[in-house]
Amino acid sequence: MTVIVEIAVDPIGTGSTSVGDLIKYAVSVIARRGYKYQVCAMGTVVELPSLKDVGSLLEDIHEELVKRGVKRIVSVVRIDDRRDKSESIEYKVSRVTQNR
Repeated sequence: MTVIVEIAVDPIGTGSTSVGDLIKYAVSVIARRGYKYQVCAMGTVVELPSLKDVGSLLEDIHEELVKRGVKRIVSVVRIDDRRDKSESIEYKVSRVTQNR
């Protein structure tokens, strides 16, 4: 079953109010792993094979940002772990955007 996860990563103490370039590095970690994802204005939604993958993905994202000089990172994670049927990002979005 697919687990849909929303991740918002906030690099803190970077010396700039703009963090877009750092977020690009975080998204590149997701892309390198080959996961399906959708970047949104306030976070990124990712389809993961299982709950086990959430921790290792977050660890890799944090490590990538640390390599870029970030000394503090706050991440917020929301997990949709639906067990009765498998859903995709596209399906979930289509359910709320149909007939608008």
